Amino acid sequence: MIYGFVSTLIFVLILPFWLIAGIFKKKLITGFKQKLGWFTSPKFEQKSIVFYGVSVGEILALENLIKKTKSEFPNYKLIITTGTQTGQEIAKKKFPNIADFITYFPFDFPFCINNFFYKTNPAIIIIAETELWPNIAYVTKKRNIPLYIVNGRISDRTYKSYKKLSFFFAPILKKYTQILTQSESDNNKLISIGARPETTKVMGNLKFDIGVNTRGNVSINKNEGDKIIIAGSTHSGEDEIILDTFTKIKKENKNIKLLIAPRHPERNTKVFELCKNTGLTCGKRSQNDDFTNNDIILLDTMGELGKMYSICYLAFIGGSFNKTGGHNPLEANIYNKPVISGPSIHNFKDIYAIITRTKAGTIVKTKEDLYTKIQKLITNREYYSQACEDCKLVFNQNRGALDTVIRELHTLLN
Repeated sequence: MIYGFVSTLIFVLILPFWLIAGIFKKKLITGFKQKLGWFTSPKFEQKSIVFYGVSVGEILALENLIKKTKSEFPNYKLIITTGTQTGQEIAKKKFPNIADFITYFPFDFPFCINNFFYKTNPAIIIIAETELWPNIAYVTKKRNIPLYIVNGRISDRTYKSYKKLSFFFAPILKKYTQILTQSESDNNKLISIGARPETTKVMGNLKFDIGVNTRGNVSINKNEGDKIIIAGSTHSGEDEIILDTFTKIKKENKNIKLLIAPRHPERNTKVFELCKNTGLTCGKRSQNDDFTNNDIILLDTMGELGKMYSICYLAFIGGSFNKTGGHNPLEANIYNKPVISGPSIHNFKDIYAIITRTKAGTIVKTKEDLYTKIQKLITNREYYSQACEDCKLVFNQNRGALDTVIRELHTLLN
C-alpha cells in the first residue's frame, strides 16, 4: 500500500523533531513506546476483543459496553486502549478487574500496527465515535480482522472537511466492517462521504444506556416543602459561584437547601469553610447532619453522589465553570431531574447536544445566567414539570444502543 510506505517514510523523517518537541511538551511523547507497539504484555493465546477510546469522553461512552462484553463473551480476552494519558488514567480507574490489559492504541504506521496485533491477537477492533485510520483499515482488512466503529458521530465542521476530501476518506470508510452511528444525521453524513450504506446504520448513543443506582438506599432528612439543589463534582473556583448564587436565591426562597459535593475529597475542608462564610447554617454528611436545621450540607462521604441525585429538585453539574470539561449530566437526568452546567462541557458535548434540545439540560455562560435559570426552575412549576418530563423523553428516545452492539457482536463472534 503506497500510503503505508509514504506514511512510514514521513514518520522516520519527522521522528527527531517529534522527540525534541516532546522535551518541551511532554504530551507529544506520552505513551510513545506503547504506541510503537513496544510494550510488555501477557501472552494472549486466546483471541481478544480490543476497544479503543481516544480519551476520557470516549472511554466513558464505552464503559457499559465493555462491562457487558466481559460478561457476554467470557472466552475472549478484553483489551482496552486509549490515545491520551487522561484516557489511560480513567481506563485504569474504571476497569482494573475487567480488562485483561490496558495500553495505548498504536500509531497508524504499519510496523506499529503489526507489533500491536502480534501481542494482542485481536478477534475484533472496536473504535468509539469516529476515528479513521488508513493503515489500521488496510491491515485489518488484509488480515480479515473485523473493524467496527460504535457510537459513531461526525460534527458539521468535520463533515465539511471530510466531504471535500471524500476521494481520500471513502476508500478508508469502505474497509470498516460495520459503522454504527448515534443518529440518522451522523449516518447520512458518513454515507455521503463514502461509507457503505449496507454496513452503516443507526445504533443510538451508548451513554444513555444507564440505569438508576439501586445499590442501597439514600436519604437525608429535611423539612416538608424543602427543595434540594445539588452542586455535584464541583472544582476549585466553582464553589464560590454556587454559594454566592445559592445565598442570593435563599433570600427569596426560604425552603431551598444546598447539597454541595466537591469533586476531590482533599478540598472538603476548604469548601466547608466557604460554606460557613455564607453565614448560613452548615453541616456535614459524614457527621449525619441533615436539612432539618441546616441550609447547606457538605457531601464529604465517598460513593453517595450518584444516589443523592434521586432526592434533589435540580442539579448543577460541576467541572463546567473552568476548563475541566464537565461531568456526566445523565447521572441526574436518569432520576428525571433537570441539570444546569457552565459553558465548559467538552467531555460530554454529545450528551449536551441532545439534552439541551429539551428542557432536561441547560448550559449557562455566567453566574448571573445560573441564578436566572435556577430561579425559573424553582418558581415556574409548569416549566419545571416539563423539564422533568423531558428527562424521561431523552432516555426513551436514545436508549437501546448497548443491546444493538451486543447483538452485532453475538452475530460475529458466536
